[in-house]
Amino acid sequence: MSKLKITLKRSLSGRNNKQLATAKALGLNKIGQTVEKENNASTKGMIQVISHLVTVEEA
Repeated sequence: MSKLKITLKRSLSGRNNKQLATAKALGLNKIGQTVEKENNASTKGMIQVISHLVTVEEA
């Protein structure tokens, strides 16, 4: 399966608990931090929750 590079571009301060938990589950803590995750349905759902905070590209 392909991988996705997910980069946190906006701050997590002031976000609701669901968005904070989703970012933590993806492994994102600091602005500019990038993680690589498998391109599957669960990852895409997590990205959709915080899509306004991250950028996503194929790895």
